Amino acid sequence: MTLSELEAKIEAILFTLGEAVELERIAAATEQDEDTCRRVIKSMMDRYLEDNRGIQIIELDGAFQMCSKAEMYETLVKIAHVPKKHVLTDILLETLSIIAYKQPITKLEIENIRGVKSDHAVNKLVEYNLVCEIGRLDAPGRPILFGTTEEFLRNFGIESLKDLPIVNSEKIEDFKLEAEKEAQLKLDI
Repeated sequence: MTLSELEAKIEAILFTLGEAVELERIAAATEQDEDTCRRVIKSMMDRYLEDNRGIQIIELDGAFQMCSKAEMYETLVKIAHVPKKHVLTDILLETLSIIAYKQPITKLEIENIRGVKSDHAVNKLVEYNLVCEIGRLDAPGRPILFGTTEEFLRNFGIESLKDLPIVNSEKIEDFKLEAEKEAQLKLDI
């Protein structure tokens, strides 16, 4: 099989499936080894970025997906007529960051960290497909465990959870002091 034939097969797989496809599956479908497929996909990714193209290939936690480039959004909105734009409020972002950093996590654990009920925020994040149920805790009531989705990775432009920014210990201490002050103010009122 020639390089161009392999590229065509990979392109067809990614275009047709429209979702992230694991390297192992691509290799099996093209009857090539994973290293060869990874090398070819990385080369394709570079060419899509260099050329003035409307699509790109992105890597999401060891899988690859073909998607439109962010700068094509306005053009796509014009053709779709109804853009699906989710607004992430401060509350949603706070809840999402807790889930991203602490996953798997239950709603009760989220509420203990935030100090308020989080039903609405978690439900909205599930509706936006940024968070999903990833299992159940082996405890009374078997509470749902939540984690982030591929859509979360895609929306925030990161390949895997390892790429989340690391919060330094000084900042964590600042956050704790701030939270304690807020809690004390609420008690004083």
